[in-house]
Amino acid sequence: MTTTYAAPLPELAADDRLDTVINWGLGADSTAYLARMLTAPAAHGIDLDRTAVLYMATGSEWPETRLLVEEFMLPLLREHGVRFVQIARNGHLKAEGITVLDDSRRPERLFARGPWTLWDELESVGAVPQQAGTRKCSLRAKGEVGDRWIPSVIDGRPFRQVMGFNADEPGRCFGDTTASKIPGRTGMYPLMDWGWGRQRCEDYLRSRFGVHWPRSYCTFCCFPASMGALPAHLERMRSHPDIAGEVLRLEYTAMSLNPNAKLYGKRSLLELFDPARPRDRACLDAFQRELDMPWALYRVRRLFLLSDDGRRRPVMRSTERVDLGRPQQLARRLISVSERRGVDVEHDPVYGRARAWVRPRGTDLPMAEELFATAPARVIDKADRNFEGQWRALLRGRRADQLALG
Repeated sequence: MTTTYAAPLPELAADDRLDTVINWGLGADSTAYLARMLTAPAAHGIDLDRTAVLYMATGSEWPETRLLVEEFMLPLLREHGVRFVQIARNGHLKAEGITVLDDSRRPERLFARGPWTLWDELESVGAVPQQAGTRKCSLRAKGEVGDRWIPSVIDGRPFRQVMGFNADEPGRCFGDTTASKIPGRTGMYPLMDWGWGRQRCEDYLRSRFGVHWPRSYCTFCCFPASMGALPAHLERMRSHPDIAGEVLRLEYTAMSLNPNAKLYGKRSLLELFDPARPRDRACLDAFQRELDMPWALYRVRRLFLLSDDGRRRPVMRSTERVDLGRPQQLARRLISVSERRGVDVEHDPVYGRARAWVRPRGTDLPMAEELFATAPARVIDKADRNFEGQWRALLRGRRADQLALG
């Protein structure tokens, strides 16, 4: 594993051997546990000399979360001499390792991002987080990062890992228990033991610090819709129109390359803003400013294949940048070429996207699709392994079928 330090190595006692790691996600749940535990650590079974609080930086925390952490919680950690370790992923590949952004018993600031962020990854491939299945983005940016740091300091000894799952979410405790792969680990869920649900955690922090402590999640998270928190999420967006503009651009780019890539499954963030409302209009204006950048014309191909046993395989994709320019210029070029070839073009005159389906998606597997689309030039050329060979093989088979039928 590659581990780099973005800060000086910490000065730790020679016998500073950990037996407890507390995962801190910065939200109301884990913060409520941490704040209450620090009122009497020993009573909660915590030896601070042998404990580290661990934060995995995803890179897209909301501004108010960072401000609250630095105003209320970092002074508390300094007062008690708590070891606070901030880490982040180095890059897209596991082999690139992790970076320790800070490791201190007197933390002065929150390092909200590291060398690699989820936003970097999603933007570079023209995608948004997926709602279906497990929270792969969280596992990638948090779980995998922590699981690489912990063994390096535990050195094979048994240890406890405290998770801030509240009493309203027992399913997460079960999932954490079954998913952990670190030998010697025992998961602990104190909020479950206390019977503290979300509201109880928020009430405790309000009484303790006199503020409302909001949820901690990435600005582009897709889960507020499924958590029933979409109205509050949209209000948060309206309070930060520049952030809303960035997220709208991320979604718009993804939907340019794949119309099904709506941030909230069947609904897009863009369609939830009403231009007739002033606060929504501010978000849409910020989105328009975000689009004022170089655009690209992309060729996008997808393969929908079956495995040998007849099961559907993960979709394979190839994205290639064909040209670079202003959105209007690229749209005109795409429309002109498509009309000459008798291909229909979808054009968004408001925000500039143009898209032409050269090979529309069929209905029966295996199948292929191919389109050309304009979008902000943030997406890199990328093809899944063996894509070209699979593409050629499928199209040769299709041509043979057509000849046979003819």
